[in-house]
Amino acid sequence: MDSVTLVQPDDWHLHLRDGAALNSVVADSASQFGRAAIMPNLNPPVTTVRQAIEYKERIISCLPQGSSFDPMMTLYLTRETHSSEISEAAASRDIIGAKLYPAGATTNSDSGIQHVESVYPLFEEMEKYDLPLLIHGEVTDPDVDVFDREQVFLDRHLRHIADKFQGLRIVLEHVTTKEGVDFIRSNRPGIAGTITAHHLLLNRNALLVGGIHPHVYCLPVLKREKHRASLLEAATSRDSRFFLGTDSAPHPRGRKESACGCAGCYTARNAMALYAMAFDSVHALDALESFASLHGPQFYKLPLNTGKIHLKREVTLVPEYLPHGDDTLIPFLAGQRLSWSIESPPS
Repeated sequence: MDSVTLVQPDDWHLHLRDGAALNSVVADSASQFGRAAIMPNLNPPVTTVRQAIEYKERIISCLPQGSSFDPMMTLYLTRETHSSEISEAAASRDIIGAKLYPAGATTNSDSGIQHVESVYPLFEEMEKYDLPLLIHGEVTDPDVDVFDREQVFLDRHLRHIADKFQGLRIVLEHVTTKEGVDFIRSNRPGIAGTITAHHLLLNRNALLVGGIHPHVYCLPVLKREKHRASLLEAATSRDSRFFLGTDSAPHPRGRKESACGCAGCYTARNAMALYAMAFDSVHALDALESFASLHGPQFYKLPLNTGKIHLKREVTLVPEYLPHGDDTLIPFLAGQRLSWSIESPPS
C-alpha cells in the first residue's frame, strides 16, 4: 500500500502545556486529529471543572482559523478533589475523564496521589456517574526498578481497582509492557489502553546505546524489544481495547538537555506518519484506521469523526528543531527521514 485513507483519527492522550508553549504546538495536533484528550498536569494542575473549561478556552484561542479540533478535557485527581467535581465533570460534554497520577511519576505530578486507596471514594463516584478513570500506571517506590514500575502497579493496584469497581471504565495510559497488554486482554469489559508511537517504534537501546539520548527519554521509559513487539502486535490486532494516544509532551530544548532532563517525546508534528511507519513495518496498514479512528470513540461513547485523513508513502525529513515560545523544541526523530507523510489535511 502506497497510500491510505482513514476516518479522521483522535489522540486520546496529549500534552499541550499552556501560554506561549501551547500556542507553538497546538496546530501540529489540530492538523491531524479531530479530538484529543488533554492532560491536566499543568503547573498548577487542572483540578476543577471550571479550570478545565478555562483551559479549553485558551486552547481554542490558539487554534488556526477555521480549525474544528475539539480538545476534550480531563481533571487531575487529588485527595482534595470533591465528589461534586466528579458529578459536574460527568455532566459536561467538554470533560471525558479524570486522571490519576501517582505522586512523582512524571512531569508535574507532585500533586498526585501517594496512596491509591485514599481516592477509592472518588472511584466510587466516577463509577456511579460513568466518568472514565485514566491512569498513569506506575509505582514510584524508590526500591522498585524503573523498568518494572508498570508491572508492579498492575499487581499492586490496578487488579484490585478493576475488581472492586466493576462498572468503572479504566484506561491504562501509554501501555509499555507485555504484562500491560496481557492485563488488558485478560480483564473485564471496560478496561482499555492507549499506545504511543514512540513505544511502537523504539526499544530502550534507542535511549542508551552510543550515549544517553535525552529526546527519546520518556516516562514510562522505553522497554525491552519483547515489550515493543507485544505492543505492536496489540495495536495492529484490531482489538478494540487498544487505541491511539500519542503522549506527545513538549519541553524546551534546555530542559531536555540538562543534568536532570525532563521526560517526554514530542511526536505531535508527525504523529500519524509515525504510526503509519509502525503499522507498515509489520504489513498491517489495513488495521491502522481501527486503532487510530474507531476504537477510541467506541470506548468513550462518542460518534466517529466525519472527516477523512489521507496518508501517503513519501520520504519526509523531520526538522532539527521547532520554535517553542521564546525557546526551541527538538521533535521526535529530529533530522531523520520518515517514510510516510500526510497527503492532504483532514477533509
